[in-house]
Amino acid sequence: MLSRYLLGTGLALCLAATAAAQAPAPPTREVGNIVYSGTPATPADLQARLAPYYNARSAVFEDWLPDGSILIATRFGNVNQIHRVAAPGAARTQLTFFEEPVNEAQVLPGSSRYLYPRDVGGAEYYQAYLRDLGGREVQLTAPNTRNQSFVFSKDGKLVAWSQVTPGDPNYDIVLADPANPAGRRTVHEGKGAMSPLDISPDGRRILVQRYNAQPNVELFVLEVASGALTPVGPTGRPIGYADAAFALDGQAVVALSDHGTEVARPVVFDLKTGRMRDLEPGAKWGSESLDVAADGRTLAYSVNEEGYNKVVLRDIATGRELPGPKLPMGVLTGMKFSPDGRKLGLSLSTSTASGDVWTWDAASGQLTRWTESELGGLDAARLVEPTLFRYPSFDGRSIPAFVYRPKGAPGKLPVVIQIHGGPEGQEQPNFNPRRQSWVNELGAAVIIPNVRGSSGYGKTYLNLDNAEKREDSVKDIGALLDWVAKQPDLDASRVAVVGQSYGGYMVLAVAGHYNDRIAGAIDLYGISDWVTFLQNTEGYRRDLRRAEYGDERVPAMRKVFDRIAPIRMSDRMRKPMMVFQGANDPRVPKSESDQMVAKLRAQGTEVWYVVAKDEGHGIQKKANQEAVRGTEVVFLKKVLGVQ
Repeated sequence: MLSRYLLGTGLALCLAATAAAQAPAPPTREVGNIVYSGTPATPADLQARLAPYYNARSAVFEDWLPDGSILIATRFGNVNQIHRVAAPGAARTQLTFFEEPVNEAQVLPGSSRYLYPRDVGGAEYYQAYLRDLGGREVQLTAPNTRNQSFVFSKDGKLVAWSQVTPGDPNYDIVLADPANPAGRRTVHEGKGAMSPLDISPDGRRILVQRYNAQPNVELFVLEVASGALTPVGPTGRPIGYADAAFALDGQAVVALSDHGTEVARPVVFDLKTGRMRDLEPGAKWGSESLDVAADGRTLAYSVNEEGYNKVVLRDIATGRELPGPKLPMGVLTGMKFSPDGRKLGLSLSTSTASGDVWTWDAASGQLTRWTESELGGLDAARLVEPTLFRYPSFDGRSIPAFVYRPKGAPGKLPVVIQIHGGPEGQEQPNFNPRRQSWVNELGAAVIIPNVRGSSGYGKTYLNLDNAEKREDSVKDIGALLDWVAKQPDLDASRVAVVGQSYGGYMVLAVAGHYNDRIAGAIDLYGISDWVTFLQNTEGYRRDLRRAEYGDERVPAMRKVFDRIAPIRMSDRMRKPMMVFQGANDPRVPKSESDQMVAKLRAQGTEVWYVVAKDEGHGIQKKANQEAVRGTEVVFLKKVLGVQ
């Protein structure tokens, strides 16, 4: 039974057989839904010390109910569920009760019903349900489909979303009356990753996008009756749209666009003339998300300044900036106007606070805190605020990063470098129990770089690692190792690298190129071979990944993939490695980890392999988080020489 979770197919099976012939199989044990191979148990006292980090919970704003109460996502058990909060400081009343996480909810306008999506085991084939406060619910979406991007009409009589079937890269736009989900119908057979963004006030048009890549998004207005699709904005060139919505009684579209600039900023398109009006000309920092008040005239949007978010309000007709909320330095996790447009619901996470929900009153300017999320027994005084710094890379480019240093630690510090996924992601100074545990339980400095290819620093920076330039981002980590070696308080002989997804690829590549400069590595569901990854990732995302990474079907690109694939440089990887994988991962299939583990073990490299049978791309369940993070700390203690 256990071999089903530890061995893949094809190449992984062949390599595993070779490994088995050369060395005895490592000991394997199963605890709950976690399978450990070649991995020691976490000491009970260490697991007890780590527990408070994962007992800490956060609250994320989801939506407003008609009576002025709100819906939030928070966790009281093993996974996030939806809760209602009646008033500031009131109890969090749980509304959903499932073994699988429920991380988002949208209120059906004019009612107390809400829509939420849910999958099984992290497989990401989301089904959506309409549920009332009493727990009665009906399934909205069709079985055996993947569904996302739900939007309601202002009167609550329509709901639109995108739907795809297994293996299909083309998302359709589906429309339904929430009172009659069985009457759902496809109103547009899409090409590519299409999704609705908004429904016009009269319900006759849907604003949709086609996502080709982060810097290449197309906007269209879809006429529901005829199915006609009309482009919005300039055509014939790639433009990055971060978000968009109808405005000014449906006569305009407000969007966050990088057309003609390095960063996305708010612009308005007149749908009759096609004219574009810039609401923030000369913007220095990029905008990320927006919401438009019910009257269609007030815009709220978030701006990312070096990883920290602020909220800006503007009058859409004039572009005039309006008074807005003054938030603590942190990362925005939710934002939405109340139905009457007089308040803004917000949630925010900071490095030293796990995340809470606030509302801002436009008339009084008052910011009111609704939740007080618990730190799970952590001593807040020990939590560390990171410092932003920049370091030079191989080509002279300045690379931004944050560093967490333990308070008052003597001597030279071991270092953990954590590399984000995406690759278009961005490390931000939000609450992260994992980083804080490394600082306090390992006494380590934790560095989170935003190497080239990261979002948040303009489209030129975003595109610096595309296709053939993929390994330039790996060189940025080599330059960071140079920087570490020059710091008087950091120990360059005790450096570990950690990363997940694309960050897992980065970890494997660093282990191949800089083996002699690291003490160990933790790869979480990383890409080990570009060709097998692109062939085996779920069909609904394969073409999107080809747009970012390159197309393995093109001979010249395939040669590049063969050259840079971590599995082809495994002979250089001699330092201990821990690998984690969710068995149900639809993005980076388990076969990517299986084949990497088998190849490393065949050559005698020490590998700890951990598989979660009920997880996909990430770790959603608290019990699994505690188990895997405990193993990570045991591994890091060993390779960094920490007692």
